[in-house]
Amino acid sequence: MPASPTAIEVIAPYLKASYKEVEAKTAVKFGQDYLWHILNPAKSDWFPDSTKPAVALSIFKEIYPALQVILSKELQQALFVDGRDLCDNEAYRHILDQYAVDSEDFYSRLASEEYLEKAKYEFELVQKLRIPGFPALLYQESDSKFHLLSHGYTDFETVNQRLNSVTG
Repeated sequence: MPASPTAIEVIAPYLKASYKEVEAKTAVKFGQDYLWHILNPAKSDWFPDSTKPAVALSIFKEIYPALQVILSKELQQALFVDGRDLCDNEAYRHILDQYAVDSEDFYSRLASEEYLEKAKYEFELVQKLRIPGFPALLYQESDSKFHLLSHGYTDFETVNQRLNSVTG
């Protein structure tokens, strides 16, 4: 499981220093609503925690397995561009509406032990695979063999070259 939620004040200095580097290397632009919390951490009530988004993603992956990458992107967009607090249940409402997910069913699953256990399993898998942090991209060759293709920002050409070297 991830570390206990920590006030945004604790991690804001790192994020404040690193978000510009991410923007410079990629086409990504962080939204003003997200940046407000990073630039005004003493005024923010955020306590970031990846548990609820991991549970939500477990639900989305089960409902729409073919869309799990797109739905992961939706969660990233909700946080980093729209500035939604993914610890708040209502942060998911726009995704439910957009993908025609029954809200009563989703929120029931979001509160269930079953989906919390699914998220915990994925956190444990990340630890077992010794994934060094976010973002990371892995290629799964078999049930027990994975290849780390990137950690942190990696351009497409490099990822493609690494993928070709493990699949070629």
